[in-house]
Amino acid sequence: MEHNTDGRRWHDMGGLDAGPINDAQHDFSLWEKRVDALMILCSGKGYFTVDGLRRALEDMGEQAFENMSYYERWIAAINQNLIERGAYSLEELGQKMADVKARGDTYGDASLGT
Repeated sequence: MEHNTDGRRWHDMGGLDAGPINDAQHDFSLWEKRVDALMILCSGKGYFTVDGLRRALEDMGEQAFENMSYYERWIAAINQNLIERGAYSLEELGQKMADVKARGDTYGDASLGT
């Protein structure tokens, strides 16, 4: 990937040739829909603004931007903003993630209490 030296940041591709755009419709997976819902709910509650999300997305760095999917970047930006606003701490997030992991790999496992 070539890097511009005209003062643009790595994510600023406006006006550059990006090749053909795949405009085929696709269905979103359940987790992607949940990320979208979380963004709408949290922004509606005042946890962040569009500018806050954009800043978090742009601050991720080129490597994360190139390797993460669209919704992976969005959930990372939402998480960053929620932590910054004090909705929860990294420690609380880590504990909750461990609790969820302990429920099992599937909804079926979780409902069995394994």
